[in-house]
Amino acid sequence: MIVHPSYLEMMEKVNEGSEDGTPIVNSRYSIVMAASKRARQLIAAEQTVVDGVDKKALSIAVDDLMEGKIHVLAEQSENYESYEEDENGRI
Repeated sequence: MIVHPSYLEMMEKVNEGSEDGTPIVNSRYSIVMAASKRARQLIAAEQTVVDGVDKKALSIAVDDLMEGKIHVLAEQSENYESYEEDENGRI
């Protein structure tokens, strides 16, 4: 269960990156899926050490989303199920 940041805060942050004003994510499920996909990327790349401290991949993924380090593709995108980043660093 994600306590802080809340689902709503995460959804607002992700939706700020929308180029045409339409929401990128519309539900808690979408934001959880985005965070979990990022966590899987971090695990696969063995990137769970931040500033010399071993952190859980999901914590890093949530931080990445909130800090705008990664961008989420809209669900309608043909690459939505892909775990690869596009040319703009979006998952």
